[in-house]
Amino acid sequence: MTKVLLVEDDATFSAIIENYLKKHQYHVDVQFSIAGGMEAVKNDKYDLLLLDYRLGDGNGFELLDYTRDQGMNIPAIVMTGFSDVRTAVRAMRKGVYDYITKPVNPDELLMILKGALGSPEEIKPAAVKERSKFNKPSSSFPEYIEGKSKQAVKLQEYINLVAPTDMSILIRGESGTGKEYVARSIHEKSKRADKPFVSIDCGTLSKELAASELFGHIKGSFTGALADKRGQFEEASGGTLFLDEIGNLSYDVQVKLLRALQERVIQPIGANKQIKVDVRVIAATNDDLLGSTAGGDFREDLYHRINEFEILVPPLRERGNDLRLFTDFFVEKANEELGRNVEELDEEVWSVFSAYDWPGNLRELKNVVKRMVLLTADSTAKVSALPEEMVLSMKNASNEDSYDISGDDLKSKNEAHERQLIIDVLQKVKYNKSKAAQLLNIDRKTLYNKLDKYQIL
Repeated sequence: MTKVLLVEDDATFSAIIENYLKKHQYHVDVQFSIAGGMEAVKNDKYDLLLLDYRLGDGNGFELLDYTRDQGMNIPAIVMTGFSDVRTAVRAMRKGVYDYITKPVNPDELLMILKGALGSPEEIKPAAVKERSKFNKPSSSFPEYIEGKSKQAVKLQEYINLVAPTDMSILIRGESGTGKEYVARSIHEKSKRADKPFVSIDCGTLSKELAASELFGHIKGSFTGALADKRGQFEEASGGTLFLDEIGNLSYDVQVKLLRALQERVIQPIGANKQIKVDVRVIAATNDDLLGSTAGGDFREDLYHRINEFEILVPPLRERGNDLRLFTDFFVEKANEELGRNVEELDEEVWSVFSAYDWPGNLRELKNVVKRMVLLTADSTAKVSALPEEMVLSMKNASNEDSYDISGDDLKSKNEAHERQLIIDVLQKVKYNKSKAAQLLNIDRKTLYNKLDKYQIL
């Protein structure tokens, strides 16, 4: 029976989720705090973590970070009760499989949970997935489609240009833009297409686990090394190794990676011998690696080594009519997976889609569409099937445009200044409200009151 650790400080809500999952043949352990969650993962093994974002002694990310530091790769889903998808995007960058907003729809939760668990070989380890041209999704639909916008055409031109070469490539783009798709496309159009394509999410790996996953280890080289392990450089021999979120690698691992790229040899942890490797490396990031080199967080020589050719993947909001193309594709795919028959989207849905800025990009669009299809019983999807936080953000944007700060009195001027200051600070901390409250030198309750007063999401 699949074991799920639910960490949720609302006793009533946790009991509802626990009973629902038990009815669907899941074993559920419940903890009400980060400390309790840490104790649970120390003493037991779990197939999945279901984490509330805000808890009394911290947030779900702290437990996730703890499991990563302990070398555990457990798929995680984060639940949040706040209308802020940017928090969810941050969660995806930390290696969370997916997110779900409260109030939780049971069918949606079950759908996401099944997706996170996947098949046994996809779970262990969660950070590493191997694919080749002979190992594609079983669906009759491709996993992605190419857009038709100017940006999409330019992207494909770059892919076609660099694929036949053996250059190291750095793919830059916001979270959820499809950087792995670009890497896979390059691999499949290269001379290495009949060899393995191995993908590693560096954001989910601790320092020790990263070195072991990349270069391997021998039995007894560190605590928990119970047998020899081949590194992913060896597993990708002759093919392509995709390092997603490469900026998360520790400095020590960066040194070893640079040597592997320059000398084409690796040395497993604890081994005396070196192993020759023939691997093309494609790296991806949504951070400013060049800025990180100036701050000393990322080696400049490694940056130039992985950046022989750079590809920038545009965000969804800059891709024009591609939005409808991708939406139609994801609707058709969701229909097939969920047994639904959604044929069209109500005009109000298209209005929300067009006005929304899609901070989670294609990944967010795919999730929103799948949820919408799941909640649509007939052939036309209505706005009621969209996530509440998305619709609210559109209403708040409209309210922001109509918010009256034109008064000439001192109070109006001060409020206008305060409102803009709050917006600036929120943007600076990427909408982390706890950090915003600290910078503004107010408590969180006061911040939430002001957000409500000034109609800021």
